[in-house]
Amino acid sequence: MKFEVPFLDLQQPMAPLRPALDAAYRRVMDSGRYILGAEVERFEEDFAAVAGSTHAVGVGNGLDALAFALSAVGVQAGDDVVVPAHTFIATWLAVRMVGARPVPAEPAPGAFNCGPEEIAAALTPATRAVVVVHLYGEPVQAEAIAALCAERGLPMVEDAAQAHGAQRNGRPAGSLGAAAAFSFYPGKNLGAFGDAGAVTSSDPAVIERVQRLRNYGGLAHYDHAAEGRNSRLDPLQAAFLAVKLPALSAWNERRRAVAARYAQGLAGLPGLQLPTTLPGNLPAWHLYVVRSPRRDALLAHLAAAGVEARLHYPRAVIRCAPFAEHAAPSETAADRLAAEVLSLPMGPHLDDAQVDRVIEAVRAFHR
Repeated sequence: MKFEVPFLDLQQPMAPLRPALDAAYRRVMDSGRYILGAEVERFEEDFAAVAGSTHAVGVGNGLDALAFALSAVGVQAGDDVVVPAHTFIATWLAVRMVGARPVPAEPAPGAFNCGPEEIAAALTPATRAVVVVHLYGEPVQAEAIAALCAERGLPMVEDAAQAHGAQRNGRPAGSLGAAAAFSFYPGKNLGAFGDAGAVTSSDPAVIERVQRLRNYGGLAHYDHAAEGRNSRLDPLQAAFLAVKLPALSAWNERRRAVAARYAQGLAGLPGLQLPTTLPGNLPAWHLYVVRSPRRDALLAHLAAAGVEARLHYPRAVIRCAPFAEHAAPSETAADRLAAEVLSLPMGPHLDDAQVDRVIEAVRAFHR
């Protein structure tokens, strides 16, 4: 079905960058270097600066980035790791990939993210790390959560897959914990032309561990000091990402303008809960997620009006088969979110007329 207001358009923002992207392709093809090398190193340096860290390591995807980050901060098989109950399943899968056990922390009242109180309630004697997710591009209460982690001697790892360019009190997502994991899946604020990811940290020991883990456990040929994997950022994707990185700030500003227009146009509608931001936050607005007790009817109404909306995420992770042992006997806060969340179109591809069309369609549903 073709929508008059698409949820996402990956091609439109790329048009002005096409000559530079074509040049990057030719440069990589002519280089003869197709694994790691200068293109990857250049992007790692540039992205680390954007993320406010001293180092970045490019890897194959965001899931591997988070698993590597957990291993690099010392998480081992049998450990407990606190994770948000409301998040994409990849956050939990990364914990399982390192042999640890995810322990869910419920979202704070009226919010999508966990607060320090919810994380404190989820800690166990076996907890060895806390994963925070800057969900939908909204940074968590990093200072309070980091202080809690410091009291318990726990590393705080950021899942920043949806937070490229977001800031908390002037500090970029990616610089708020012991390590951070990013995804460059094509639909992210900074997306590749395929799967890609990165780990950022200002701890050289963490960075060296991730560099080994992504490359069969070694930093050079036949240097296998650890049990690693093959998960390296492709030089072609690195070159493309390097072209797109300077545009990230402007793209995020457009996202913020869209969010502000939504907030003004949708204010006061009965039963519709708009997203809020914490004081001190500069969100990346990866998604604009509202809550409605009539979510499914609203979704159908928008589709009939030519507006493409989506669900992030329609089922709590504990209700997914791989994590059935975590299932709670009664409804949780994450379950309630899963039943009500609705993502409106968001991205730099939207013009004001399209945003206004979404607003009018939502308002018409509430008449």
